[in-house]
Amino acid sequence: MANPDADTARSGTGAAPGSGESPGADLVDSGADLVNPGADLVDPRADLVNSGAGAVDPAGTSRRTLLTGAAATAAAAVAAQTAPAAASAGRGAAGDGRIAVQPPSRALRALLREIDHRRIEATVRRLVAFGTRHTLSAQDDPERGIGAARDWILARMREYAKASGGRMSVELQSYVQEPGPRVPSPTRISNVVATLRGTTSPDRIYVVSGHYDSRVSDVMDFTSDAPGADDDASGVAVVMELARVFATRRTGATLVFAAVAGEEQGLYGAAHLAERFKKRGADVQGMFTNDIVGSSTADDGTRDPHTVRLFAEGVPTSETPQEAEVRRSVGGENDSPARQLARFVREVADPEATGMTVRVVHRRDRYLRGGDHIPFLERAYPAARFTEPAEDYAHQHQDVRVENGKQYGDLPEFCDFPFTARVARVNGAALWSLAQAPGTPRGAKILTAALTNDTELVWERGSEPDLAGYEVVWRETTATEWTHVIKVGDTTRHTVDLSKDNVFFGVRAVSRSGLRSPVAFPAPQR
Repeated sequence: MANPDADTARSGTGAAPGSGESPGADLVDSGADLVNPGADLVDPRADLVNSGAGAVDPAGTSRRTLLTGAAATAAAAVAAQTAPAAASAGRGAAGDGRIAVQPPSRALRALLREIDHRRIEATVRRLVAFGTRHTLSAQDDPERGIGAARDWILARMREYAKASGGRMSVELQSYVQEPGPRVPSPTRISNVVATLRGTTSPDRIYVVSGHYDSRVSDVMDFTSDAPGADDDASGVAVVMELARVFATRRTGATLVFAAVAGEEQGLYGAAHLAERFKKRGADVQGMFTNDIVGSSTADDGTRDPHTVRLFAEGVPTSETPQEAEVRRSVGGENDSPARQLARFVREVADPEATGMTVRVVHRRDRYLRGGDHIPFLERAYPAARFTEPAEDYAHQHQDVRVENGKQYGDLPEFCDFPFTARVARVNGAALWSLAQAPGTPRGAKILTAALTNDTELVWERGSEPDLAGYEVVWRETTATEWTHVIKVGDTTRHTVDLSKDNVFFGVRAVSRSGLRSPVAFPAPQR
C-alpha cells in the first residue's frame, strides 16, 4: 500500500499565481496521488446485500423466497462482524446474499485517472491571486475582484469546451440582484455554466457546482484580501477539473458544471440557477455542491485524508402539507430523493477507484448552516453537499492575520490538493454513473385499494434506449441501506408476498450493461 501520508506533499507545478496562464496546461495526467484504501479499510457498505443472484420473476415473489433470503442475510451479517476484511473483499460476488456495489467500468477508471491534483492546485492558487472575490467587489477590474475571477473561469471553461466536439457549451448567466440581506445596493451576480449535452437522454440533467465568491470575518468587507482557498476555490477547482475531463467524453444524460457567485451573501447565484431550471421545467434528477473540500486537517491537527462528508436531508425541504400527512402515515423520513441520491453515491464511488470513503450525514447541511444545494431542494430537486471531514475555522471566514503566533486566513498553504482530487473522483464517479445509467423511475406507487399482506408496486417505464428492466429493493424499517433486491424484468408492475406494513420498498431501473439508477421510493395509491 502507498504511504497514506504521501499526499501531504505540495506541488508547485502549474501556472504561477496571477500569471493568467492555463493551470497545468502542459501537465501529464497523473494518478500518482491515488491511494488504495482497500488494504486496510473495512468497506462501509459491506452490509449491503447482493443483487446478482436469482432468476427474474416479473409476476411476483413469494414470502418463502424473501424470508429465506432474509435469513441468509442475517447469517451473512453475523459472519461479516466476525470477519469484516473477508466480507469487504467479497462484496458484490454473485450468490453471497448482499446487494452488489456497482464496480467502476474501464471507462470510468480511465476518467478518474485523468483527474490531476496539480491542475486543481493551480486553479486554487490562480483564484486566490485575484485578491478578493467578494460578491460586492470590483466587477470591471481585470486584475482584482470578482469580475476578474469570473472572466478567468469563463475563459478556462470555454477552452475546455473546445475538446468536446460541440457537445459542451459555456455561458455567463448574469442578473442584477436587488438590495436585500447582505446586498446593500443593486449588484450584478454572474454564474459561469458549462453544459455537456447528453447523447441519448439529453433532457435528463445532473448538476455539480462550487461557489467562486469569497469573504473575510466581516461579511460586508469587500476590499480586504479574501483568498477563499478552501471556501470555496477548492469546490470551483473540482467543478473545473471535472468539466475538463468530461468534455472529451460522451454521456447519456446532460451534465452541468457551474461556478456560482453570491453564496456568502445568501445563496443568490445558486438560487438563480435553480430557478432558471424550474421555470423551463427542466428534469434535474440530481445536484451536488462542493463547498469547503480543500483540506483533510481538523482544527486540532488530526488528518482524515480519505473521507469526505456528504450531507443529505431526510424530510424534503419542499414537502407540501399533503405530502407530510402521507409521510406521517406510511413513514419515509429516511427516504427522500436526497437520501436515495446519497445511497447511490456510496454504491458507485468505489474506494479502490476514488481513494475515498463517503460518510453520509443524515442532515441537510452542517448544524444551523447552509449551502448552494438548498435552493435546489427548495424547488424539489434532489441535491446534496460534499464537505471535508472536519473544518478548521481558523482558515475559514477569517481576516488574514497572525495572532499570538498563529496564522489565520483561508490560504492555499492550508489546503491538501491530493485530497481535493479524491473529492473530484467521488463526484466524477457519481456523475458518470448517473449519466450513463437509466433515470430514476417515475410514478412509483404501492397499490393500497385492497387490504392484503401482499405488496403490489407499479411504476412508469422509462424511455432510455438501453433500458433492460427493473429491480424492486426492500429493507427493514430500521435499516439505513437497501438490503434486498428482486429482479423483476422489463415490466411496470410487481407483487411481493411481503407486507408493506413491515418493510420499506423501492424501485430502480437497470440498463443492458448492468448500470442501475437511484431508487424511487413509492407513494401509496388508493
